[in-house]
Amino acid sequence: MSWLIPVRPLAWAIAVLIWLCSWSIAPAALALTQIKLTNLSYHECPPELAEGAITSGGTSMAANCFIVTGKAENPSGKPIINADIYGRIYDANDNPILQNRTRLGSIDEVPPGISDFELRISVPANQPTPLKLKQFKASGFTGVVRR
Repeated sequence: MSWLIPVRPLAWAIAVLIWLCSWSIAPAALALTQIKLTNLSYHECPPELAEGAITSGGTSMAANCFIVTGKAENPSGKPIINADIYGRIYDANDNPILQNRTRLGSIDEVPPGISDFELRISVPANQPTPLKLKQFKASGFTGVVRR
């Protein structure tokens, strides 16, 4: 058993070295980039996209289809892949469109700088318009992240 004693300090030293190296590499590789979303507006979907629209709960309740559009500002200098879009959408009576849910969808790719984006949403047909788009933002990684 006395031969195990020299191995323990070496094992600890290697473990600490690996841990320290992971901290110096991982944050840069996995940095989450915030994307500012501005100039938000929406319009009805073209008929070919609106056909068969159902609510986000997966029910067959009648729904209206809308496309939310705007500008996305990526300050990273690198393309962002699969950025998540967050926000709140209210109907004309200030009732939430998507209960208890702020993730609305994603943008496949956000190039560096300012670019256009669009997002398709389904709104229950009984919720009156105009819609109110609030607290929109997006975030993503400069590399591919497995989901």
